Amino acid sequence: MRIVRYTYPESRSLAPASGLSLRSPWAGLESEIDRFFESALSGSTGAPLDNRFNVDLYDGKDHTYVRAELPGVTRDDINVEMVEGYLTIQAARKQQTGDREESFSFSRSVSIPDEVQPDKVTAAYENGVLTVTLPKKEAVQPKKVSIAVK
Repeated sequence: MRIVRYTYPESRSLAPASGLSLRSPWAGLESEIDRFFESALSGSTGAPLDNRFNVDLYDGKDHTYVRAELPGVTRDDINVEMVEGYLTIQAARKQQTGDREESFSFSRSVSIPDEVQPDKVTAAYENGVLTVTLPKKEAVQPKKVSIAVK
């Protein structure tokens, strides 16, 4: 089983920036430190800096699995859609602070390979973890044809 961790692609590309120039192994460190401090200093409300969350993709023989941790979210506040090769997970969480209620929404889209059967996708939510099961299409197997003797 192969595990792929989807994070924020705009700041974690391993490809060289241009042509033959090699990327320094320290190139992304400054932006990561900036992102860390922005989230730490964004205020005392505890609100997330953006509306994305990490998802894990597990690739098995017959299925691909997408797993997202959504603690504090109820099953009714989760929406999963499969449109044009993208799986989109949307969730909302309500938080009571004193006498007021705050609401946070999260959304994430992941590109899904063509080998998935979109009409057979299922999802389960248990203990704050959403697991989406994406069945793969049956591979076209060659069929052996026997030759009759006359």
